Amino acid sequence: MNWKFWSKKKDTPKKKKSAVREWTDAIVFAVIAATLIRTFFIEAYVIPTPSMERSLLVGDFLFVSKVNYGARTPITPIAFPFAHHTMPLINTKAYWDGIQLPYYRLPGLSDVKKGDVVVFNYPMDADSPFYRPVDKRENFIKRCQGAPGDTLSVVDGQVYVNGKAAPNPPGEQMEYSYNTNGVDLNPQITDELKITLYEGHSYQAMTKESADKLKSYSNIKSFKQILSQKGVTDPNGPVYPTNPGHPVGPPNLMLNGRQPDFKWSVDNYGPIIIPKKGWTVKLDSMTYPLYERCIRTYENSKIEVKGSDIFINGKKADSYTFKMNYFWMMGDNRHDSDDSRFWGFVPEDHIVGKALFIWMSWDDTASFFSKIRWSRLFRGIN
Repeated sequence: MNWKFWSKKKDTPKKKKSAVREWTDAIVFAVIAATLIRTFFIEAYVIPTPSMERSLLVGDFLFVSKVNYGARTPITPIAFPFAHHTMPLINTKAYWDGIQLPYYRLPGLSDVKKGDVVVFNYPMDADSPFYRPVDKRENFIKRCQGAPGDTLSVVDGQVYVNGKAAPNPPGEQMEYSYNTNGVDLNPQITDELKITLYEGHSYQAMTKESADKLKSYSNIKSFKQILSQKGVTDPNGPVYPTNPGHPVGPPNLMLNGRQPDFKWSVDNYGPIIIPKKGWTVKLDSMTYPLYERCIRTYENSKIEVKGSDIFINGKKADSYTFKMNYFWMMGDNRHDSDDSRFWGFVPEDHIVGKALFIWMSWDDTASFFSKIRWSRLFRGIN
């Protein structure tokens, strides 16, 4: 009797899912799978500005690895799928910041290395009127020029790290001016050399290879590289730490009876030491302006000056030990890049991933049949 009962129960066919239920399950599974892949493995990005030209061009679509440096676990876990920080069309927040988790990174294949092209969250969003959590800040892409503990400087446009000239990026662009002997350049030559004149710039931007070729032409009368002067504040705008929002330091904080005078520019900058986790810096009138932002904004410590004394979290301090590693990021298009020269260090918790290769490249300025840059498809990023 009992056997027949269980036998009939077992043989009862399962109720078939409705088409709506099947589609719903499939969509939910796809969203979860895609979210996990984007969060922990690989994600697609597009280059919106020319700050990395000519290494990366506007309209390059990239795959960025989260595995190389170790995936950062979500800090803001409640968010709309596939939207970064703003909902499309309606322009509202795509996340809820009522829950914020501590920063944690899974083990990776390597550390961030000098020369790597890195995607990171824009540090200045921390001071934006529209404050966003770390993982919801705008995505930037630059090349790492300095690692934690390095001493970095820029001399006449050349980056030096720990006293040695750093390798120049293969697509690095600088600005040059030239005059001809009256015979204008053939437009085909400027196209072949990929010489660019950006709006608002009075000089032509090009790679060193293009510059060497251009100045060899017989109708080029004079040719020079445009560099900001040494020992003079950049006329195009002050750089870190004297740019707006980064005061030079409290007026009563003196060292040897004088105030620091950071006459640095985009082409002649530093030297500056990049903070490393566990490094202790002595705080005085020379170092306070350089590291105050890291201590206050990124490491969430209250730092203030009373008279000629510095207080951290209410206690008098003459030094500070960093809790995180920091990096120095610069664009390859050196005179058209918003980078560390203007806003300082990138904390490790802002690192998103390493740019691997270009899977599509779209030239929006070209004619319809020439918009795809076929030569750049599936091209690795150096």
